[in-house]
Amino acid sequence: MDKKIRVLVAKAGLDGHDRGAKVIAAALRDAGMEIIYTGLRQTPEMIVEAAIQEDVDVIGISILSGAHMTIFPKIKKLMTEKGIDDVLLTGGGIIPEEDIQKLKEIGVGELFTPGAATYNIAGYIKKWCNENPKIH
Repeated sequence: MDKKIRVLVAKAGLDGHDRGAKVIAAALRDAGMEIIYTGLRQTPEMIVEAAIQEDVDVIGISILSGAHMTIFPKIKKLMTEKGIDDVLLTGGGIIPEEDIQKLKEIGVGELFTPGAATYNIAGYIKKWCNENPKIH
């Protein structure tokens, strides 16, 4: 890719813990990506709208609240409705393996659990963006 990969990092729902999201955002920035951090307590609608306005390549959701089976499907549905299916939806947090598989089945990308190496996350995003260039 010639241009910088643009990544929207968001904290969805009522989860007030953003240290992990900030660590990931810094690591991705250090890996050469452009980061847009939306801050705490974002709704799926706010996240998708910000992704459209910022013309991002990736939406990364950090979620620790246990609401992942609600938040990710809602964001994915809104992405489809708004015509941004060429954007990667990925994320991480405390998500059981069985739920990770269910989310992947609806089109969510890799999900990273605590302890995941930041270079693996950055590598995954770079590889995905190179293999799936945006349509517009």
